Amino acid sequence: MHGGKVPMKAAFLIGRLVFGGFFLYNGINHLKERKSLGQYAGAKTFLMPEVAVVATWCGVGCRRHEHTAGGKAKLGAAAIAGFLAGVSPVMHNFWNVQDPNQRMNEMVHFSKNLALLGGALALMGMDEPWPASVPSARRS
Repeated sequence: MHGGKVPMKAAFLIGRLVFGGFFLYNGINHLKERKSLGQYAGAKTFLMPEVAVVATWCGVGCRRHEHTAGGKAKLGAAAIAGFLAGVSPVMHNFWNVQDPNQRMNEMVHFSKNLALLGGALALMGMDEPWPASVPSARRS
């Protein structure tokens, strides 16, 4: 037997694909919906909100592929963690919202981002190269 290594590698790969896929999907959505998301960011007092929406997507997008592929994985996970840690308290500050429905919505998004931040931090603790990394990403 393999001592459980093959199923764990498969689970790790699937988890990485789901985690990275979440950011890929939302990144594409952020670009497609940049005008409405820019208005939302503007309501949160961001300067040049539409530019901020695109810039944050690009910053995370540059490292997202490294996370999913497994090359320079800690750098990709650190980019995701930095993005979530910086943006979440500003964009989803539920503690400042008076309307109960909007407050709950912001709390859900803040909590989701906190869970994603925990996932990114956990991935940063994995030794590189990650199991099931693409061969070109595994070369030094």
